[in-house]
Amino acid sequence: MSLNNTLNNKQIRFLRAQAHSMKPVVLIGGAGLTDNVINEINIALDDHELIKVRVNAEDREKKNEMIDTIAQQTECEHIQSIGHIGIFYRKNKKNPIIEIPKK
Repeated sequence: MSLNNTLNNKQIRFLRAQAHSMKPVVLIGGAGLTDNVINEINIALDDHELIKVRVNAEDREKKNEMIDTIAQQTECEHIQSIGHIGIFYRKNKKNPIIEIPKK
């Protein structure tokens, strides 16, 4: 599910609630998961910490592969997937934006 699995259930619920009203900031289209798309996801994570990504894949297996690849290549936490939308979180070490509840 995630690269580090450093978040507990309370923190994951908090992040899911924060992401509820958000719109996807990155859309993965027909070209798939390219280096440019990974770069855009990294930039969005640096800027926002918590993002939604729309993954337009042919089937569930391909979608899950892309979501796992995003989490691995961007070193972020995969919080949740609903349909074609994946929610990802990576704390900005220099300038944190979201204050997550303690464990």
